[in-house]
Amino acid sequence: MYEIINEISRWAIPLTLLLVPLAAMLRGVSVFETFVEGAAQGFATAIKTIPYLVAMLVAISIFRASGAMDVLVRVLSPLLDPLGFPAEVLPHAIMRPLSGGAALGVATDIIATHGPDSFIGRLVSTMQGSTDTTFYVLTLYFGSVGISRYRYAIISGLVADFTSLVASVFIVQKVFGAGG
Repeated sequence: MYEIINEISRWAIPLTLLLVPLAAMLRGVSVFETFVEGAAQGFATAIKTIPYLVAMLVAISIFRASGAMDVLVRVLSPLLDPLGFPAEVLPHAIMRPLSGGAALGVATDIIATHGPDSFIGRLVSTMQGSTDTTFYVLTLYFGSVGISRYRYAIISGLVADFTSLVASVFIVQKVFGAGG
């Protein structure tokens, strides 16, 4: 069964890249012209998103460089330790809703320090794969299309992030044990 799933995984993307243009051609769609038109629209969208991206990256840099993240970690860690949430992964939990790249850097640091097979390494890996960059997504995508009132989207995104973090701790504790 493993070999079948492995072969399907290996061929899924190449077959999709072959079948989609083939199906479009069979339906009479001018594939190249449509592709170029989509690429032009994508480029225009990318240009519109640059100011939002720069603003978000500057805000994240200020948050980290100012020491605010360290203060937040020190304040929250006594509350989270009894729940089985190690303080070492708190910087990742804070950065993940802000920036995927920054969170990946923090996760890499944590894994290099504690090891990939440690409880903390497994926990941060699970968190990295099961949460999203809420503020990044809202800033970049909502800003690029002109949506300015997204209060409920922030609340929903942060609730989803928190739920994913709690679920990550629970699952890693159950699957790998609290001690790693």
